[in-house]
Amino acid sequence: MDVNRMIELVEALAEAKSRQDVPAAVRLFHPEMVLEAPAFGVAAHGLAENEQALNGFFVSFPDYAVTLDGHAHSAGTLVCWGTARMTPAEGWLGLAPHRRPVQLPVVLRFTFAGDRIASEWFFFDLATLAARSGLSADAVLDRLGRTESRAA
Repeated sequence: MDVNRMIELVEALAEAKSRQDVPAAVRLFHPEMVLEAPAFGVAAHGLAENEQALNGFFVSFPDYAVTLDGHAHSAGTLVCWGTARMTPAEGWLGLAPHRRPVQLPVVLRFTFAGDRIASEWFFFDLATLAARSGLSADAVLDRLGRTESRAA
């Protein structure tokens, strides 16, 4: 796929997600879309799971918005970086975040098929999100059912 088309699709996705417009986002996805969010330890496969994942994400972060600052590409893959702005919802994960907007760097890797986005790998540092939300990273990991610890 032409790099300009890859950028066009990813920018449209960023705009849709920044509006929390799940139907518009899903229209950009290939039927076998895979969305991975390593920080949360989750992956969604196919359109239905991706729709469910995005709806859940926007309940958790109702003001989510992303700004893409740059990109690099190679052989059908586009990598973007930028800033996510998001405020954890009251009671997120059963915890008490301070409810102030958080800004953190993000890296996103996309692949494409059939003039659609076939995969997205959405990476950010969970410990940074936790700390900037007034939460313990260990408490967040525990609520996500993960066993990693910052204390090593």
